[in-house]
Amino acid sequence: MNIAPSVLIVDASRERREVLRFLLERRGAKTLEAARPEDAIRLAREEHPDLIVFDAESDDSGSGDPSNDLREIADGNHTPIVILGKVRQLRNHFSAEQIVAKPYHYGPLIRKINSLLAAA
Repeated sequence: MNIAPSVLIVDASRERREVLRFLLERRGAKTLEAARPEDAIRLAREEHPDLIVFDAESDDSGSGDPSNDLREIADGNHTPIVILGKVRQLRNHFSAEQIVAKPYHYGPLIRKINSLLAAA
């Protein structure tokens, strides 16, 4: 029996979460959603998703602590994480393979997610 992979979507935009959820669920994934990194941290600890998609602009704390905490949880659980945002601001904290530059198209994003889930 195949178990559907779970993907945690972290994005302040309800519309972007809904579109990504629809695209992922159509491909057989189970999705979890959070609008804020603080909520995503709780979900990641409780649910141990197979992959996290995180819009870096969702962290409005100013300190970056929630983003760092989420990244540490992902690293500790060996969970791949895809970061959506501006490459210049993110490249000091994440590898190039993890970053999807904004604005992005859903097709390449879904391919990256599928690739990371297949490799996990």
